[in-house]
Amino acid sequence: MELFGYPILNIAIAVTIGYFFWRTGFRVLRGMAAPIPEPPPPGELRKVKIMYRCGICGTEVRMTVAPDQEPPPPRHCLEDMDLVAPIDD
Repeated sequence: MELFGYPILNIAIAVTIGYFFWRTGFRVLRGMAAPIPEPPPPGELRKVKIMYRCGICGTEVRMTVAPDQEPPPPRHCLEDMDLVAPIDD
């Protein structure tokens, strides 16, 4: 059987693929239109990615969660650790 000069199976496959792309496109657009969530209330842990290095022994620490967006440096060898570089992702 043919429709518009093309086999029905080819038309069905093309319509299915088109529907898939249409749905995926709307999901992507809906995801971009979503508002940014509010920051957590004070006292809750926030995700951070900060690297610190001990100036005395060279130990490095990667901080992944903290109560503030810019937490105070941790202590090691009885001294505050030095900020190496924030990791921006």
